[in-house]
Amino acid sequence: MGKVTGFLEHERIEEGYRPAAERLKHYKEFVIGLEAEQAKIQGARCMDCGTPFCNNGCPVNNIIPDFNDLVYRQDWKSAIAVLHSTNNFPEFTGRICPAPCEAACVLNINTAPVGIKSIEHAIIDKAWEEGWVRPQPARHKSGKRVAVVGSGPAGLAAAQQLARAGHDVTLFEKNDRVGGLLRYGIPDFKMEKSHIDRRAEQLVAEGVTIRTSVLVGSKKDGLGKGSKVTNWAKETIEPEQLLADFDAVLLTGGAEQSRDLPVPGRELDGVHFAMEFLPQQNKVNAGDKLKGQLRADRKHVIVIGGGDTGSDCVGTSHRHGAASVTQFELMPMPPEQENKALTWPYWPYKLRTSSSHEEGGVREFAVAAKEFIGEGGKLTGLKTVNVEFKDGKFNEVPGTEKTYQADLVLLAMGFVHPVATVLEAFGVDKDARGNAKASVDFIGGYATNVAKVFAAGDMRRGQSLVVWAIREGRQAARAVDEFLMGFSDLPR
Repeated sequence: MGKVTGFLEHERIEEGYRPAAERLKHYKEFVIGLEAEQAKIQGARCMDCGTPFCNNGCPVNNIIPDFNDLVYRQDWKSAIAVLHSTNNFPEFTGRICPAPCEAACVLNINTAPVGIKSIEHAIIDKAWEEGWVRPQPARHKSGKRVAVVGSGPAGLAAAQQLARAGHDVTLFEKNDRVGGLLRYGIPDFKMEKSHIDRRAEQLVAEGVTIRTSVLVGSKKDGLGKGSKVTNWAKETIEPEQLLADFDAVLLTGGAEQSRDLPVPGRELDGVHFAMEFLPQQNKVNAGDKLKGQLRADRKHVIVIGGGDTGSDCVGTSHRHGAASVTQFELMPMPPEQENKALTWPYWPYKLRTSSSHEEGGVREFAVAAKEFIGEGGKLTGLKTVNVEFKDGKFNEVPGTEKTYQADLVLLAMGFVHPVATVLEAFGVDKDARGNAKASVDFIGGYATNVAKVFAAGDMRRGQSLVVWAIREGRQAARAVDEFLMGFSDLPR
């Protein structure tokens, strides 16, 4: 413990933001990270609890009190070693993880928690600046070949762990660049893609072969008739070929099937999934030219869905120069402050305001969409009604119908499951939610019903956080390594 009385002497220090008027002019990151002295003070607030609930609140079980203390002592090199021992990509989580560890911080019982996420952000940025993040190729090769299908955080973490265990790993991605939803889902203003690029370079230096624009699945069915899932593949490989060429296959694709809204007028031009809208802007930011990019310029935009994806649509629409942005959420407005006596150390239900919300727009709660309105096949408006949750269901509130002007509606209501045709092509059993059926047991975990085929990340657990994807990728890598070698030294 760095300073016994630190939590009594110092207040929580928040990371700063560039002014909204400035950041709306570009798609670059705008968070102002902690300086070394600020991180030291924040680390001093950690009480080094006898039972560190933050460790269990973190899905990858980061050893948080240890790296907090090391930052307080300004031993940054040891801090990144501790952080990397549980988390392959702290620059991802330090930017876009909602930080369940902070909700579980003991200080959070009656005051502001330690800024764990900001400390993590500071550690990894310092490590890259100092050149401490280097390739770690395996000393000995196993002679085994592993295919990892899907290059999001789960696939990247699994590929790195398996390569370091000595296996020859090939990472397959259906789009033209690695990163999965990190690349073509998360806006650049939340996480610039250079962070993915340098990790990809590290993986290649560690022996991973990366093959982009390759869809693994059925050549006949692809991603399914009329699929709106992003797919820039130029080649398709059948599962049978993959199983013949590799000793094990790990499926780590995302839960990319968006939840639809089947109300009258859904077919109108102007109603789109969020994941039609967001990937295109990221592709343009990367320097690609797109014909007919879906944009919000001078349009009245309505975003349906109050989660992170909806917030990303709000921020991107602002940067396009939308005439107005309105976001609807079906659930009632949460309380501004949670009841800590009831929720701690778990993730609390409370109102969350993102940086995109602070940039403008209107948020409406307890609103349901009834009908899309249009003329000549084009969207012109949206009919809504207020709802209340009663007797286990949402009920319309009489007399609350409204009609909003709308030129563009973005459906951001979450994702229901992975692309079904991919799992079906392998013959993998699905659970009741449409995800790959596999346990997380210590023995036999992450294995599907198909011999040699494993599944992890969103492909197995459904839509989730980047930190859960990294955890599952790491654990699945150990399961695959144990399957191939009969034992494994990889951490679980």
